[in-house]
Amino acid sequence: MLQVCLNGARSPREHFHLPVHPEELAKAAADAVAAGATDIHLHPKAPDGTDSLDPHLVAATLRAVRAAAPGTPVGVTTGAWTAPDAAARIQAIRAWTVLPDHASVNWHEPGADDIAATLLERGIGVEAGIYSGTDADQQFHRSPHRGRVLRILAEVTDHTARGAATTAEALLTRLRPAPAPILLHGEAAGAWPVLAVAARRGLATRIGLEDTLALPDGQIAADNAELVTAATTMLTGGAA
Repeated sequence: MLQVCLNGARSPREHFHLPVHPEELAKAAADAVAAGATDIHLHPKAPDGTDSLDPHLVAATLRAVRAAAPGTPVGVTTGAWTAPDAAARIQAIRAWTVLPDHASVNWHEPGADDIAATLLERGIGVEAGIYSGTDADQQFHRSPHRGRVLRILAEVTDHTARGAATTAEALLTRLRPAPAPILLHGEAAGAWPVLAVAARRGLATRIGLEDTLALPDGQIAADNAELVTAATTMLTGGAA
């Protein structure tokens, strides 16, 4: 599985094609799926570009993206930066009128178990975000929901091209035995080395403007679809 992460917590000032508005996310999603993505992760955003769990914004975004990329699963973030505390995020999730297929929950953040429980109660799949360099793996292994998640989102936060692959292997070791399929991905200069680890191990992975703005050769990507095209080439054994 190749997931595209369309925008992340980035500002539109960081990339000229960073999708923010529902119609922009819809086009980006359709182009990425046409390029080879099989799953979508996005951050619904307020008009000023900040991430939001507001029910109206979530509904408008999901409707637009699903119309543009029908049949492709769509997930959203529940990161702590989207609302001041876990209770506020839970309140927002309970007010959603249009539901994503899945949502990521960062297990190193306070309230992760409660947020996961709320998502599961609503029939939303949980991506368990386990960041390297945190105790998220230990907290997740103790979680009463560890056997109910859709997948584990193994997030390598080592941004160096030289060290990210080693960090990825260490994170995978810490996650054993994994109670769910693992999606392994990196960030910044570590994105492509970690994607190569995922390819070698036959794991699901992701790419997109949330994780990196650059192609494997260091050039700035034109958009998400160009990143997905490069990732698809790597995953199928070609030279990117």
